[in-house]
Amino acid sequence: MVEDSNSFRKFICSALGKRPEFKIVGEVSDGLEAVHKAEELQPDVIILDMGLPSLNGIEAARRIRNVSTGSKILFVSQESSADVVGEALRTGACGYVVKTDAGSELMEAVDAVLRGMRFVGRRFSDHAFVRASDGLGSQEFRTSRTFTAKTDIAPPARGSILF
Repeated sequence: MVEDSNSFRKFICSALGKRPEFKIVGEVSDGLEAVHKAEELQPDVIILDMGLPSLNGIEAARRIRNVSTGSKILFVSQESSADVVGEALRTGACGYVVKTDAGSELMEAVDAVLRGMRFVGRRFSDHAFVRASDGLGSQEFRTSRTFTAKTDIAPPARGSILF
């Protein structure tokens, strides 16, 4: 997880560590370092914070898209402005979860992103950037509301995650 808060990074690693199909391949606390590690490790998923030292999450995501094209980016950030979320998704990120909602939405988001879907937390389900993405086909946008029926949840894909 690319996160400058040690305690939040531990929380996320602990949550994901409970899933044997996930392998945490790296942890960094700086945006520029995230770009270098993404290029080196080529992880399946990169969980990325917005407010990072040396390079913010938006710029880090843009650079990561160029050096690790197969990696999917999931933002997990305290930023809850719809404008910020929209900008994050325009970088090519596959999802966005607000940190205060991570306890209930993180695993759904990671599973969705690994299956090739896009995910946005339920607090944003009524925003235009979600409705505008409804016709994306294989890039279908999901909110946590859509994962209430067991039949809608496929088994998670195995994946390496950069932390």
